[in-house]
Amino acid sequence: MKEPLRQQLEYGLKEMGLHFPVEVQQKLVHYIQLIARWNKTFNLTAIRDVEEMVSKHLLDSLVVQPFLEGSLVLDVGSGAGLPGIPFAITSPDKHFVLLDCNGKKTRFLTQAKIDLKLDNVAIIHARVEDYQPLKDGHRIYFDVITARAYAATEDILSSTAHLQNENTQILVMQGKLEQQFADDRYQLLEAHSLDVFGLDAERHLLEIKRHSRNKFMPVE
Repeated sequence: MKEPLRQQLEYGLKEMGLHFPVEVQQKLVHYIQLIARWNKTFNLTAIRDVEEMVSKHLLDSLVVQPFLEGSLVLDVGSGAGLPGIPFAITSPDKHFVLLDCNGKKTRFLTQAKIDLKLDNVAIIHARVEDYQPLKDGHRIYFDVITARAYAATEDILSSTAHLQNENTQILVMQGKLEQQFADDRYQLLEAHSLDVFGLDAERHLLEIKRHSRNKFMPVE
């Protein structure tokens, strides 16, 4: 089954103008097969058909991959690892933190990291509001924060405020485009309309940063 899935993925990527080596595609397929296997017990996703996962999970995540900037990425409410694991597989030069408060899902993510040999991934079991990453005693701020089907945009911005600085790129993945959020600390750089092969549904990406005129005040 693996090779037909890989060919399905390869065709979808090509239609979307994306290309990854065969070994990367194979790892992506291995990942959704892991989801399908664990789904029987852990209910990671409502999608049960692994062929549907190619478009609804892999392609729907990877359509955003070209927008990633910087090297340290936080995937908030990662769930089954979407979009964090597809990003980590296709961007081995970046480091990804996958955060979720659901213990069953972080157990799956930990096993997926091992099975897929993803040395550029860290798994965190915590509420985002409680997550206080430090390095050498100093607060860590992320280059990129991603969120997919996690919460309303305003909630994402407020719950991750302590993990942002003025350079943080916030990428919020949506279906139908929300009304513009009412928070004057942030600017919507662009609302991208996304074309995901195999999906007959609206997909959008909000690219957000803090207003440069509002100096970032670290939370002590």
